[in-house]
Amino acid sequence: MNMDSKIYVAGHRGLVGSAIVRALQKEGFTNLLLRTHKVLDLTNQQAVADFFAQERPEYIFLSAAKVGGIMANKTSPADFIYSNLAIQTNIIHSAYVNKAKKLLFLGSSCIYPKLCPQPIKEEYLLSAELEPSNKAYAIAKIAGIIMCQSYNEQYGTNFISLMPTNLYGPNDNFDLENSHVLPAMIRKFHEAKVSQAPSVTLWGTGSAMREFLHVDDLAIASLFLMQNYNDSSIVNVGTGEDVTIKELAEKIKKIVGYEGEINWDTRKPDGTPRKLLDVSKINSLGWKHSVPLDEGIISAYKWFKVNYKK
Repeated sequence: MNMDSKIYVAGHRGLVGSAIVRALQKEGFTNLLLRTHKVLDLTNQQAVADFFAQERPEYIFLSAAKVGGIMANKTSPADFIYSNLAIQTNIIHSAYVNKAKKLLFLGSSCIYPKLCPQPIKEEYLLSAELEPSNKAYAIAKIAGIIMCQSYNEQYGTNFISLMPTNLYGPNDNFDLENSHVLPAMIRKFHEAKVSQAPSVTLWGTGSAMREFLHVDDLAIASLFLMQNYNDSSIVNVGTGEDVTIKELAEKIKKIVGYEGEINWDTRKPDGTPRKLLDVSKINSLGWKHSVPLDEGIISAYKWFKVNYKK
């Protein structure tokens, strides 16, 4: 990408898209195409086709998606598979039709089988059953990967796919009904601290293990791969380090300054037992994460407190 290349960031107001925009601007890229959902509904095929025909972006970061935690995925699987299939199908096809130079598709670590060998290598994709609670979302993302690979094979496009681990940071979703575990914990412990509640109840046993990557690290990885990687094979993006949900809860409790008890509702699901990505591929390409988990949580909590009432 040149500094004046026409770059479209789909989903620029979300957790990932906003981080990519910050990273692009920090590097000096000036010709960014940004459209809100109100202006451009990415599930509308004709609207997306018209936008691409008019603007003809050269580079596309496909970070727009419908995302959520365990509860959201369990209760709204149709919404997750429809919205994500529609968004990525419309954008990937329009990128091909309008001869975009390159597209980067953002998947998710949930594409991998539920009981995967650890750490998870890229080649484990489609090797066993998925986690039932987020199968609809995972299948949509897998379809996006296969679509990028198929267009590369048939049409000679340059569409790459990266699979980030669990993300957090500025512009995260802190809604308790449909957010992911880390932002949900930040809000729960903060509200319990403010209300002086004697305890906080969290889902599951706390034994599941998760890897967390600050979204600014993902943004830097995305720019790095857009500039340096040109292959259909997927690339994991993570830290290569994980913690139990119980350890995460204790970290956030301490950072927030909450002094009550933690209760675990073991009737609720843990989800996949462990999801640790093998990041040797992207490390060998020359990228490595830089934000330690404790430091990242501190910055995420500061952002939350400033933006909480909004």
